[in-house]
Amino acid sequence: MSSLSNDAKSTGISEHELAEIRLFIEGRSGILFDESRTRFLSDRVSKHLKHRGLARGTDLLRLIGGSNAEYEALLESLLTQETSFFRYPAIYEALQKRVLPELHGKKFWHNPRSLRIWSAGCSTGEEPYSIAISVLETLEFPEAWNIEILATDISRHALDVAQRGQYSRRALASLTPEQLDAYFAATAGGQYRVKPRLRNRITFAQMNLAQMVYMGRFDCIFCRNVLIYFSDELRATLIRRFHECLEPDGYLFLGHAESVAKANVDLEPIVISDSLIYRKSVRTLQESL
Repeated sequence: MSSLSNDAKSTGISEHELAEIRLFIEGRSGILFDESRTRFLSDRVSKHLKHRGLARGTDLLRLIGGSNAEYEALLESLLTQETSFFRYPAIYEALQKRVLPELHGKKFWHNPRSLRIWSAGCSTGEEPYSIAISVLETLEFPEAWNIEILATDISRHALDVAQRGQYSRRALASLTPEQLDAYFAATAGGQYRVKPRLRNRITFAQMNLAQMVYMGRFDCIFCRNVLIYFSDELRATLIRRFHECLEPDGYLFLGHAESVAKANVDLEPIVISDSLIYRKSVRTLQESL
């Protein structure tokens, strides 16, 4: 029995063509659409073929092979951008009640006081803005700190939305009235735009995690519900790279379905309320001295 969706059958795309497209995407981005997601992939590819007015999968392969813009357009149609402000509240509770107070105590006498956080796979910006709000509301005298939040994503379209920083009132439903007033300004069109005091804390950049470059050390790295798109081998490689990028005693935040178990790294699991986070052991640094 064919595993192709009905849309794929109606457009005439073959299983071989779909397999070629799958391999092209994995080779280019590291994103793996395994056998369990064949119907999803075939359905999305078929809709993209219709949208582009193409007859066959080979036409699409030729198109994405010769144009970065066409490849990114295909990728946009395949990636699900499910995100919201303060999604998974337990994670932000752990950040505010455990991680940030610990970093505050550790770095209070540093000159300058610096805090670096990376949101890897930031989508349309809700996660890094939620992190920034948490930081500004938790740190004592945040204006006395050099706060740098790096937000990266493979999707150019998602980054455009994030950089614009404009959201509907419904999208901001999880914020308190005080947070909405402090960090967002209403626009003429009924939208809310991020205020500069929040926006200026964040640097957005396009990045393919499969081709990650070293960007220095971070106190915290968020990579939630992103690693599920990669193979076991690449997932382990990325976790090892995150480990290298963390400061001693730095924290890694992963999604509920993601684990560091197969990466063979010295990351201590810590359960806080309903969240599981990982801390880089200070022994890692001591053993290298």
